[in-house]
Amino acid sequence: MSKSFLSLLTLSLMGLLGCGSSRPTLVADHFEPVNVATSREKLGGKTVQKVTKSPTVTAVDEPTFARLVGSQFHNGTIEVKVLSRLLPDAPALARGFIGLAFRINESNSQFEGVYIRPANGRADNQLQRNHAVQYFSFPDYKFERLRQEAPGAYESYADMGLNEWIRLRLVVRGAQAQLFLNDSKQPVLLVNDLKHGPDAAGGIGLWVDVGTEGFFSDVKITSTP
Repeated sequence: MSKSFLSLLTLSLMGLLGCGSSRPTLVADHFEPVNVATSREKLGGKTVQKVTKSPTVTAVDEPTFARLVGSQFHNGTIEVKVLSRLLPDAPALARGFIGLAFRINESNSQFEGVYIRPANGRADNQLQRNHAVQYFSFPDYKFERLRQEAPGAYESYADMGLNEWIRLRLVVRGAQAQLFLNDSKQPVLLVNDLKHGPDAAGGIGLWVDVGTEGFFSDVKITSTP
């Protein structure tokens, strides 16, 4: 499988998994495509990572991400800036789906995920706005099941739009995940029962879904005990 090197991306790793060191280790790393195409691009004079979903994957909420090679994450904070556009051939259901996969197992067959639907953030319909932020857990808890079994518990509203940079800050500890957008002091989404449990650990991926031309920059990972 081909690998796209992102030599200009600096990751701040504040200690190793299970360590409390506050001294940052700066490394350059690269991404491995998992059911996506990924490449380095220039956007607004800045080098970013572009990710688009493979058209061979037709289901939603799947392992479709650029996996950060060598990442191992349990508890801590993941920060990234994202920008999504709709592809010219995007289906009507496309909403600019873009986000993060985390605690990805070795075979990419199990992980937790959070993503946003920027096209919903300023919709004229309040119910659609309420579906702007989403948690899911692959493979057993995709958005459809969560929405059916616990309406409103795993998704929420936040102000956002297509073709604009949005800062995601994901704070994970045990079975809890909190997602903050831009400079929000309170999480826009709070999940207290991550479906793979409090002890899961694994890789990190830059995630997109159908119809999205996704761009990522300024990835920062801080691990905590």
